[in-house]
Amino acid sequence: MALHSAIKFSVFALVLLIMAKDSDAGGIAIYWGQNGNEGTLAETCATGNYEYVNLAFLSTFGNGQTPMINLAGHCDPYSNGCTGLSSEIKSCQAKGVKVMLSIGGAAGSYYLASSEDARQVAVYLWNNFLGGYTSSRPLGPAVLDGVDFDIEGGTNLYWDDLARYLSAYSKKGKRVHLTAAPQCPFPDAWVGNALKTGLFDYVWVQFYNNPPCQYASGEITNLEDAWKQWTSAIPASKIFLGLPASPEAAGSGFMPVPDLTSKVLPSIKDSSRYGGVMLWSKYYDDQSGYSSSIKNDV
Repeated sequence: MALHSAIKFSVFALVLLIMAKDSDAGGIAIYWGQNGNEGTLAETCATGNYEYVNLAFLSTFGNGQTPMINLAGHCDPYSNGCTGLSSEIKSCQAKGVKVMLSIGGAAGSYYLASSEDARQVAVYLWNNFLGGYTSSRPLGPAVLDGVDFDIEGGTNLYWDDLARYLSAYSKKGKRVHLTAAPQCPFPDAWVGNALKTGLFDYVWVQFYNNPPCQYASGEITNLEDAWKQWTSAIPASKIFLGLPASPEAAGSGFMPVPDLTSKVLPSIKDSSRYGGVMLWSKYYDDQSGYSSSIKNDV
């Protein structure tokens, strides 16, 4: 009997140890949608490399514009050609992958003209991509896990209102996760005020195309300083290190795998706010194999 109890205790201790280890582990977020040669959404999730997939982008919305999703060569929303993604979204979610709609992007036509405009955009997002209903959902009936704010233009006004309106829908059923992809100079010029609301679950900071706060040929001090500022100042659940998945994926800021795994990750993972790594994008990750190379260290 004593031996049996000891074995049970040992197994219990082992389970706790594994759980503790997993709680420190981070996940990888990826952007999918801006290159028709990056494989399907279902294939992306089937790699097992990613815990979060951001569908990029809803690039036109706000100020009375007809909202339009742009998934590059994957499908044509103008002919209702993206509704087939519904089954792929569901297959991702069945694997435990959270699928977000990313709004904005570097080349979109978007801005919010007022708080009321923000409310109307929230209603549109709820009915067309989240738990609401309309007969013309661009991605079919699948219910996405939330909305990613990749705001890189327009104005910096009313994004906090949009976050509040979207977050309020969580009371209607399935949780609406909010995520954001600010630039690493702090505070972010576009969504800095929105991030102060404390409503964002995951913030993947773009530590690239921003020389003052990114990695540069072996030098990680600027990145570390910016990381400390982000993790201490933003009331988000988890902060992610946003990186280009290959040298071609960004103008600057690519970090070789050995520097990430041996220098940077050991330095930032001790933060309780550490969530993992975000990569731009699936297409470039396919070229480089970056996520496969870092997955066990994230």
